[in-house]
Amino acid sequence: MTRVGLCVPQLGPGLDVDIVRGFCERAEAFGYTSLWVQDHFLWPLEPQRGYAGRPGAPVPQQYRSVLAPTELLAAMATWTSTARLGTSILVAGNHWPAQLAGRLATIDLLSSGRLSVGLGVGWSQEEHEACGTDVATRGHRMDDFVPALLACWAEDPVSYEGPFFSISPSLIQPKPVQRPRPPLLSGLWSEVGLERTRLHFDGWNPAGMSVAGAKAVLDDLNARRPPGRAPLTIHHRAFAQYPHAKALPGDPVERLAAEAAEAATHHFDDLILEHNFWDGVADPEAWLEVPERFAPVIEATRR
Repeated sequence: MTRVGLCVPQLGPGLDVDIVRGFCERAEAFGYTSLWVQDHFLWPLEPQRGYAGRPGAPVPQQYRSVLAPTELLAAMATWTSTARLGTSILVAGNHWPAQLAGRLATIDLLSSGRLSVGLGVGWSQEEHEACGTDVATRGHRMDDFVPALLACWAEDPVSYEGPFFSISPSLIQPKPVQRPRPPLLSGLWSEVGLERTRLHFDGWNPAGMSVAGAKAVLDDLNARRPPGRAPLTIHHRAFAQYPHAKALPGDPVERLAAEAAEAATHHFDDLILEHNFWDGVADPEAWLEVPERFAPVIEATRR
């Protein structure tokens, strides 16, 4: 059965603990099975690269304020008891694998093993520069980031040597509750990125694609999986309203319910509903109405 999750209130001004906690608690009460965060931390006044790598595309206004993802997940772990907690996605260039391994293992511990880890290469040159990383080498850095992260979650003593990262023999604790590790999801889209997904990840987390388009890509990737690797799972992110786009005509609940029903026919693992760019939550208090209003999307997967 295709599960339905929600991206949590994270982008934009005016969010507070009552809204975010209330949203998470209501999401569980209405039967959503996962809650997801993303990863940005600055809004460049003079961006050198367009939004999502598109030349000239402005960065959405919602990114002027973003709650930090790992800290938010830690709070969510204490507010919830059943929903899976995921990152869709963490930008590898914003992090260093040994430190991130410890933060994620802590979240997995606090949530009793409910964490899924989505990673991507990102697009913001300014964020890379602020983190001391190079946007031009983000793909090759990802090739080293994943094995370094996994090494930290393996048995102690940990050691790793690669082109970008070096970890001398060390004890790195805690380890994730999930063994051998939390599921690793790819948010990669390019031809090279999809090849990385095929070879090194457990699942794929596309955003903004049609269901049919995502299914075609997934089938191709799984047909070429390395021997002995389980098929990639799919965690499809669907938008109530796309960034920079006007709201589509009609009821967004009905549109997303139809998308959910289609995803269910293809046995997608998750459909993740994204509302952070939706005009319907321009008032932060409106977030609290989202779980109940969009509950018909859950029912659509069961028909």
